[in-house]
Amino acid sequence: MIIPKLAIRNILGAGIRTWLNVFVLSLAYVAIIFCQGFYLGSYNQIRRAKVAAELGGGQFWHAGYDPFDPFTFQAAHDAMPDFMQQWVDQKKAVPLLIIQGTFYPKGRLKTVIVKGIPPDQTILSIPTQFLAKSNGIIPGLVGSRMANQAGLKVGDIITIQWQDANGTFDAHDVEIVQIMKTTVPTIDHGQIWVPLVTFQHLLEMNNHATMVVVGQQFSPAQTNPGWIFKDIGFLLKDLHDMRQTRTIASSFLYGLLIMLALLAIFDTQILSVFKRQKEIGTLISMGMTRHQVMQLFTVEGILYGILAIFMGAIYGYPLLTYFTEKGFSIPDTIDRTGYAVSNKIFPFYGSSLILETVGLVLILTAIVSYLPTRKITKLKPTDALRGKLQTK
Repeated sequence: MIIPKLAIRNILGAGIRTWLNVFVLSLAYVAIIFCQGFYLGSYNQIRRAKVAAELGGGQFWHAGYDPFDPFTFQAAHDAMPDFMQQWVDQKKAVPLLIIQGTFYPKGRLKTVIVKGIPPDQTILSIPTQFLAKSNGIIPGLVGSRMANQAGLKVGDIITIQWQDANGTFDAHDVEIVQIMKTTVPTIDHGQIWVPLVTFQHLLEMNNHATMVVVGQQFSPAQTNPGWIFKDIGFLLKDLHDMRQTRTIASSFLYGLLIMLALLAIFDTQILSVFKRQKEIGTLISMGMTRHQVMQLFTVEGILYGILAIFMGAIYGYPLLTYFTEKGFSIPDTIDRTGYAVSNKIFPFYGSSLILETVGLVLILTAIVSYLPTRKITKLKPTDALRGKLQTK
C-alpha cells in the first residue's frame, strides 16, 4: 500500500510537469476514440442504409446476372420458381426485373437502367407506393441524383427505349411521378423504377425477374440451380474492404499520437530517475528492495494514464457527445465515392471501443514507465547510499 501512496505524492509534487504529461496523454485518448468513433459511425450508417434500401436480408441473382456488366441484363432473367413466387405472395421477398434502356430527356440521349418493382412491396425502403399512381402513362420513380443529372422534375414525361423478350426494340412514355431523396447512390445513379407487372407485360416477360430480394428477418432454405443466393456478407464486401483500408491507414495516425504521448512519459521517467538518485538510495537503504523501487516508478507512470483518463473525460465527453447528437456535415461531392453516405455522419462510441483504447494506452504507459527503471536493478548498496546510478 505504501508504493501507491508514494507514487501519488511524487507525481502531484512534480507540479506543472505532471499536468502537461497528463494533458498530452489525454489528447491521445480523445483523438483515437474520436477517429475510431467517426469511422465506426459512418460504417454503421452506410450498412444500415444499404440493407434497408437495396440488400434486404440477401438476394437471389439469376445465374447470368452481373451487376457490373449491363450487357448481361437483357438475358439475365427467368420465370421465378414456385417457392420464390410463394415468398413474394407472402410479402417475404420482392422481385426485381432489370433491363438496360435508352431515354431522351429534353432531346438528349442517355443510357438508363430500368428496374421493375411491385408498388406494394414493403421489403425495401424505396417509396414504391408512388408507382401505384397512373393516368394512362407508365409511372416512373427516380432518385435526386438522377433527376439532377438528367434535368428531370415531377410531372416530366420522357421516352424510354428497350428491347423486349424477342429482341425487338420498343419505346414507351414514362411520367416522373416522384423524385426520392436517398443516401444510397446504387439505387439512384442512372436508374428509373417502374411498376413490375406493367414492365413484365411490355417486355413479354410475365413472372420473370432478374433478382429476388428477401426480407431481413427471413432465412430462405430452398435454392434453385438457375438462381444464386448472395448473402449480406458478400453484398457488403466492398464496404468491409473499405473499412479495413481505413483502419490500416488510421493506425499510422494512432501510432504517431501514442508515440508522442508515450515519449513525454518516457522522458519524464528518465529525468525522474536521474534527478531522484538520492531519494532512490535512501529508499533502498531504508529497506525497500530494488524491485519495489521499480514498481514505484512504474506505478507513477500508470497514474499518469489514469489521470489522463479523467482529464480527457472532462473535455472529451461533452465534445464527443456534441458530435454524436449533431453529426458531421459532409460535402455533396462525397456522392462520387459510390457509398451510401448521407449529408451528415453521426459517430458511434461503443463501450468496447473506449475500453480497448484506454486499456491499450495504459499498458503501453506501464511499459515505457518500466523501461527507464531497469537500471535500478543493477545498483550496488554502496552506490545507492551515495545516490549514484553508475554501474560497473
